[in-house]
Amino acid sequence: MQTFTMRRPAVRSSHGLVSAQNRHAAEAGAAVLRRGGNAVDAAITTALTLSVVEPWLSGVGGGGFLIRADGASGAIDTLDFGMRSAAGLDPADYPLAPGAEGNWFQWPAVKDDRNISGYASICVPGAIAGFAAALERHGTISFAEAVQPAIEHARRGLEIDWFAALCIGLESAALARDAVSAATLLDNGAAPRASGLQGQRYKPMPRKAEMLEQLAAAGPRDFYEGETARRITADLEAGGSPIRASDLASYQAAWRAPLKGRYRDFDVALVPGLSAGPTWLAAAQRLEGAPLGAATPEAEAALLYARAIRDAYAERLTTMGHATGASCTSHVSVVDRSGTMVALTNTLLSRFGALVMLPSVQLLMNNGMMWFDPRPGNPNSIAAGAQPLANMCPLILSRDGKPCLAIGAAGGRTIFPTVLQMVSGMVDFGLTLEEVFHRPRIDASTPVIKIDARAEADTAATVGREFPIEIVEDALYPVHFSIPSAVQRDGDQGFAGMVHPAHPWAATLAA
Repeated sequence: MQTFTMRRPAVRSSHGLVSAQNRHAAEAGAAVLRRGGNAVDAAITTALTLSVVEPWLSGVGGGGFLIRADGASGAIDTLDFGMRSAAGLDPADYPLAPGAEGNWFQWPAVKDDRNISGYASICVPGAIAGFAAALERHGTISFAEAVQPAIEHARRGLEIDWFAALCIGLESAALARDAVSAATLLDNGAAPRASGLQGQRYKPMPRKAEMLEQLAAAGPRDFYEGETARRITADLEAGGSPIRASDLASYQAAWRAPLKGRYRDFDVALVPGLSAGPTWLAAAQRLEGAPLGAATPEAEAALLYARAIRDAYAERLTTMGHATGASCTSHVSVVDRSGTMVALTNTLLSRFGALVMLPSVQLLMNNGMMWFDPRPGNPNSIAAGAQPLANMCPLILSRDGKPCLAIGAAGGRTIFPTVLQMVSGMVDFGLTLEEVFHRPRIDASTPVIKIDARAEADTAATVGREFPIEIVEDALYPVHFSIPSAVQRDGDQGFAGMVHPAHPWAATLAA
């Protein structure tokens, strides 16, 4: 195994920044800022573009959360566009597999994995409703303008470089079982060949481009009530999904007051309810009395993090319910020239979601049923017309009434532990944004606590006094820690932005 030292500098600008997991999407958002658009305009444009250029992680077939803080007034609100189960869903259609057992760390399996892949695993997607609602309330551009870069990328096609080929190849066997996914993403049923000496290779998505063009012309509600909705419903019913036209027509994104708290001298704003926000705050409150500061040894800090995360997760998984398995997500952080900040997280849940691409619109769908507890009578059990508990944890930190940090991450259950440690690194240890992104982390969201191999030598031994541990590399694959993106108010110098140093497509781009 070869180990490389990855360093990525922070990007600075006084005109605004977009941090995202894909350079094409970040550029689409930054271009909006350059034309005078605001943080919401840029965030939605970036997220729509991500649905095409990074289809294995997020998309308009999924859902998510957004949090916005006004740069002038400091006012904060949040938007919930999470996925919901069909109103006509029958929990009995998801029986436990024979002999399946589970606990608060790992739920039992469902027969034939019906909650994990295929048409039965799909929930009603909320992304288009959420993006439209954000633009309607806080945007200055139209949905048609915001979706244009996504249309252009869909027409050109997904760029198949080595990283895209790797991501598709990891699920190529499963994608091959779905005719539309196979025809769109694979090469004759096999993992695609990456671009080489003959030039760049692309996988066009013409029917997805047509769907996005229809939404641009008819408006985003067409996804839920118009011609696009009719096509989606027909595809879902033909595949055996319980989702019907009425489920789409009744879907609305929901604005909510933020969940607010304090950490040291900073105000914290999170998404309330069925996000990881309440668990983040619970863990932060456990750290409040801890001896964390610049003089605290790294190993002792890691143990304090492990205790707080572990206790908060125990409460979350036994009282709120949660899903097992890895989650693949995209996070976008944006700041505009006025200092207004947006943190937006969008997901399909698993890599490529339900591993189903709807034929008429070439749309990858979520596997939202995976986030429900398959055992009846428990918190977050499978239910009709319900929203599952989600891992996403977009966060905005403020001081003296003004937003100073927007942050979030991708990576399922590893998200909130990462965001907690990064905020602590900046607040408790005085680290810069660049330093905290390169700081080794732990993950305490599973039975065995994972320790970054780059951590100081005594970290594993110290944490291992109380918990079972495993030393792992912070590698590109397999992914052991989440993939964060952030923007920050950088004193009198303007703004700074960072993305995960080891993620090859991630970028922070300036307006």
